[in-house]
Amino acid sequence: MEHWSIEEYKNYKDGVKKKSKYRANKVSVDGHTFDSQKEADYYCELKLKLQAKEINGFCLQPIFMLAPGLKYKADFIVFHKDNSTEVIDVKGFKTKEYIAKKKVFEDKFNLKITEIE
Repeated sequence: MEHWSIEEYKNYKDGVKKKSKYRANKVSVDGHTFDSQKEADYYCELKLKLQAKEINGFCLQPIFMLAPGLKYKADFIVFHKDNSTEVIDVKGFKTKEYIAKKKVFEDKFNLKITEIE
């Protein structure tokens, strides 16, 4: 039987990375933490579009109140040159919860969520 000191156990535990629920790794860009590399890449695309003046702007992780105690957090809102707005969700996996919230959001706000897969 092997015995570890507290220090050895802490070192072991610190070295073990937890797998995320959907196998996505959190990524930081410009001080923002994204749930996946795909989401971080889309952020970088939006930054380039903004620099090229292809879009008017964008917001990160806007929160929408769907009902008391029920909210939906999108990944981005993009403000286009034609003054339209687009709600973006970068998806690797669609949960039942997301699918339900998407339907409520689209019905309540009469807006479509653009999914980037």
